[in-house]
Amino acid sequence: MNRKDITIAFLVVTIWGANFTVIRLGLDGIPPMLLASLRFLLAAFPAVFFVKMPAVSFRYLLAYGMSVGVGQFGCLFYAMHIGMPAGIASVVLQAQAFFTLFFAVTLLREYVALRQLAGLALAATGLYLVGGLSGMASEITPGALTLTLAAAACWGMSNIVVRKAAAFSASQGEKLDMLSLVVWSALVPPAPLLLLSYLIETPDKIIRAFTHLNAVSLFSVTYLAFGATIFGYGAWSYLLSRHPANRVAPWSFLVPVAGLITARIVLDERLSAIQWTGCLLVVTGLLVAFSSFVSWKPAARSL
Repeated sequence: MNRKDITIAFLVVTIWGANFTVIRLGLDGIPPMLLASLRFLLAAFPAVFFVKMPAVSFRYLLAYGMSVGVGQFGCLFYAMHIGMPAGIASVVLQAQAFFTLFFAVTLLREYVALRQLAGLALAATGLYLVGGLSGMASEITPGALTLTLAAAACWGMSNIVVRKAAAFSASQGEKLDMLSLVVWSALVPPAPLLLLSYLIETPDKIIRAFTHLNAVSLFSVTYLAFGATIFGYGAWSYLLSRHPANRVAPWSFLVPVAGLITARIVLDERLSAIQWTGCLLVVTGLLVAFSSFVSWKPAARSL
């Protein structure tokens, strides 16, 4: 990778890592499901008028939009609303890699290596320490931790949807464009998330969020839609189009690092020594499990 592409990769992982702090700031003025709805609404419009529709059937757009928009970010935003710290959320959400592996093995009959099981054990130990379940770390409510893990599981399921969508596109002689998939699937979550917001929050609170929008709230929505979503996925797709995946993918390990640093600087979030150890184990587990970035070997059944 040349200097320009290294700069882009570093910028993307920094934006994605800071994304958690920005969510926390946005939740101070906008209810969680409404904030998530606005994120995807702005990510879809006006981008759908300029980005070509992906070469996939509607069911993949629907499945991706529901798993990512409603599942992943709905759970994540509400988890942070009820107390999950931004920095720790950036680490716990990386459990998506292991949910992806689990779904690939159970649903796609793919091969799992001993190295990946070892990495899973390390990361699981790290999550145990990060979540305060050991009784030695600062307390995180079980509900917040469970919802964050649910968000990771939904992210893992969305990765399986992408695998299936890519196979469908290939069968049509096309290559799946991830930015296009992200933009067009962003049409799916706003309505369900808005309905959830109406059911969870009072109508007065939703109206008040619109009538009392401040600069921080506007910045948060804009950053989440255009920075983390449009620019982030667009730049990442650009890098993947120019370089092998095994040179681009390792950069994603810096996302929780950026998340922890940003939360420490902006929000003054402080972790105990036990939690720092847990974060290190999570990242180490990911490195052990996926550092080689070799494609999983399919078993009896293929895609």
